[in-house]
Amino acid sequence: MDLDIKGKRALITGGSGGIGIETAKILKDEGVGIVLTDVDEDKLRAVCDDLGVEGQVADLSTVEGVEEFFDSVGTAFDIWVHAAGVTGAKGDPLKMTEEDWDHALNIDFMSSVRIARHLAPQMCQRHWGRIVFVTSENVAQPYPEETVYNASKSALLSFAKSIAMQHSGKGLLVNCVAPAFIETPMTDGMMEQRAEDMGVSFDEAVESFLEEERPYLVLKRRGQVEEVAPTIALLCSNRATFTTGSNYRVDGGAVGSINI
Repeated sequence: MDLDIKGKRALITGGSGGIGIETAKILKDEGVGIVLTDVDEDKLRAVCDDLGVEGQVADLSTVEGVEEFFDSVGTAFDIWVHAAGVTGAKGDPLKMTEEDWDHALNIDFMSSVRIARHLAPQMCQRHWGRIVFVTSENVAQPYPEETVYNASKSALLSFAKSIAMQHSGKGLLVNCVAPAFIETPMTDGMMEQRAEDMGVSFDEAVESFLEEERPYLVLKRRGQVEEVAPTIALLCSNRATFTTGSNYRVDGGAVGSINI
């Protein structure tokens, strides 16, 4: 399918992560100019060299970092995919520290607020823009040991809906994609820690996690980035022009409720 976005320019945050990389591949194949950003310079450079796209290191968890980033790359973007994020601290919701909350909220939520201030008004002025935020299954089905992540991603979803309601009539379409347990470096880290804590192999950790923690994930496996990125790309396109303010779950059935 031709997504009809040739010549557009896209910013992808979390650009050295699996979902960001796969999304960049699809958009580049559609003729979109790509700028990736991430906080890890070595990983970002390697990805950009491999894909043949632009990249700019940035710390989006601070106001200063965001300002410096846009001073460098400008704000002339038609598409913004916000895939930056961390799972954050885990454990008893009542034992999360101020630092735990600040870490997750600044990276998973406030980074989007800071970037939106720069990009969304410009998209509205040009009467064409696409923003896709990567949320999580956790916004629909929270898990108690992931409370800082639950709250941060839920705030992101609410923020996206608010922008969509306020500005979609100006040509700016804002949507979210909510993956569940996708095979990425982030979930690799989760499973490596689980394997260490339980004294089992990595594969055994994954299997037990699916059985004990994700009983509704009926496909019984981790998803692949290749199964998430096409949904993101569609929402960036001229083929989803009647879609805004939505949260598309790509979750293998992990959320037990009906999606209404």
